[in-house]
Amino acid sequence: MTIFVTGGAGFIGSNFIVDWLARSDEPIINLDKLTYAGNLENLREVEKDDRYTFIKTDIANESVIKELLQQHQPRSIINFAAESHVDRSIHGPIDFIQTNIVGTFHLLQTTLNYWNTLQGSQKKDFRFLHVSTDEVYGSLNNDAQPFQETNAYEPNSPYSASKASSDHLVRAYHHTYKLPVLTTNCSNNYGPFQFPEKLIPLVIQNILSAKSLPIYGDGKNIRDWLYVKDHCSAIQRVLEAGKPGEVYNIGGLNEKTNLDIVHSLCDILDELNPLDKSARSLITFVKDRPGHDQRYAIDASKIQRELGWAPTETFETGILKTVQWYLQNQEWMAHIASGEYQHWIEKQYA
Repeated sequence: MTIFVTGGAGFIGSNFIVDWLARSDEPIINLDKLTYAGNLENLREVEKDDRYTFIKTDIANESVIKELLQQHQPRSIINFAAESHVDRSIHGPIDFIQTNIVGTFHLLQTTLNYWNTLQGSQKKDFRFLHVSTDEVYGSLNNDAQPFQETNAYEPNSPYSASKASSDHLVRAYHHTYKLPVLTTNCSNNYGPFQFPEKLIPLVIQNILSAKSLPIYGDGKNIRDWLYVKDHCSAIQRVLEAGKPGEVYNIGGLNEKTNLDIVHSLCDILDELNPLDKSARSLITFVKDRPGHDQRYAIDASKIQRELGWAPTETFETGILKTVQWYLQNQEWMAHIASGEYQHWIEKQYA
């Protein structure tokens, strides 16, 4: 038996692959076209593992995906492949439309054609698991109830709109063609190997370089934070026991403002890697981004009730592990913080 992972060189996908191979002997094939955020260094510890194979390809390339499906006969496909940064989607939405909508459509169509060739238990047990985001539900007021799987979709950025579109396609392929799909919508992830355009690795990197810490608006936007290893265990559980056609929200049960996050990182690094001044003195408030959602929060009671999953990390334990990982892997950060990424950051925070 084999599983396919798309977008496995990205942040969450690479963590999933490493965790999968630590828990299972089942081979895993990673399909990734290696855009700016795809990094094979994330997978260095498994690159020589006989159970792991990397293939550079685009999920929109139906002829290549068709050939790979026929050759390897996977029992499941987990689709992490996505453009995922809101700021980038505001400045250049076309890549998000192409990957998140068109790419997902082609992957679904090729998968459907493959699934229709299967027989017996192979067909019955096959799963297509689509990894999505809580941002498809829109924005919450501070006193509103957290997102449930039944919430209406109200995406507010080109990124979240493209992910909402992909979710609808996945749902349609189940209801129209009976393709056995699963969808997960997760809250903000953090942890090892996260591309440093996102808040937590960006703040860590800037503190280590004694650079300013840019915070949008007043810093009071709220997110639910999920340690990436907990997300990986949830996906494995959904793949194992989720009901086809169902959606499962995955949350960390850790609502924090952006300013709270930055303060926590400053305080941890003041202790572990102190500068000659408090890291909090580097905080700079910058113009808010267009359409900045006020609050995301996940109600993860369904996955806990039906599948017995709950996060094992608190924010305090997870963020400490994250900071320690970045301190121990500064060479990885140095390799990432160059080229296109550096030009992007300079443009964003000039």
